[in-house]
Amino acid sequence: MNFQQLRSVREAVRRGFNLTEVAQALHTSQPGVSRQIRELEDELGVELFVRAGKRLTGLTQPGEQVLPIIERMLLDAENLRRAGEDYAQQSRGRLSIAATHSQARYALPPAVGDFRRQFPDVTLNLHQGTPDQIARMLLEGEADVGIATEALTRYEDLVALPCYRWTHCVIAPPGHPLLAAPALTLEALARHPIITYDAGYTGRAHIDEAFARHGLRPEIVLTALDADVIKTYVELGLGIGIVASIAYDESRDRGLVARDAGHLFAVNMTRLALRRGTWLRGYVYAFIESFAPPLTRKVVERAIAAAPGEDYVI
Repeated sequence: MNFQQLRSVREAVRRGFNLTEVAQALHTSQPGVSRQIRELEDELGVELFVRAGKRLTGLTQPGEQVLPIIERMLLDAENLRRAGEDYAQQSRGRLSIAATHSQARYALPPAVGDFRRQFPDVTLNLHQGTPDQIARMLLEGEADVGIATEALTRYEDLVALPCYRWTHCVIAPPGHPLLAAPALTLEALARHPIITYDAGYTGRAHIDEAFARHGLRPEIVLTALDADVIKTYVELGLGIGIVASIAYDESRDRGLVARDAGHLFAVNMTRLALRRGTWLRGYVYAFIESFAPPLTRKVVERAIAAAPGEDYVI
């Protein structure tokens, strides 16, 4: 039994049983992947995959049982490598962060700046994606840290720690009639075309829930993945915008005026996610605490070690 055999099984599942893609991911040949899988099956004495001719079509029942063990073995091997690196080169290495656009654009810069000053020899890789893409990057080892508002709590193999709460605001060009209203209400918003986040992004669920509770069906004329795009089209007069309050800066967004909407929509929670059971190098803990000071190393270590569903206190 060797790690290449284990990686071949894991990648076969991740790549939808497409051995051509598995071979490309592992930088080997398709016959080589097939051989690695067969050798492991022979050693275990069971078939791990359902086959149709030479094609893999799914996992057998033994395969379903063995896959989590393979995942843990490969994670432990990666943790062992990282532990060695941590002691050999404590201030050198790579930190991969996956975040949504709003987090990368508005929330992360201060923490990234502090981190670069503290660890100039650590290479930072910043990936942007949807919340579900961020979760997959964490689970597949492409990212060390994930930051998003939505989705991260849905994955049992991730630890999603609360970082900060935030609310939405409504933006419009100067002179827009909505800005003159004495009180901002959902009914008033619903009378205007609305531009806001795409479903599954940046608290969009709370926006939809608020209108639905009041029996309102707003005219959402445009959705986008990030606030900069939303602000662009609001400035063009296509509608009013609903964005995260952190995305509006009065000195920068001079072509827009914002009004707080915290009383209209539920408060949102940004979370920082890590893969459960993973080994983090010392500088990763330093970055986390810089981004969210309550998330000390002790707190994070306790959360990572906790079993799924087990409560941990911050």
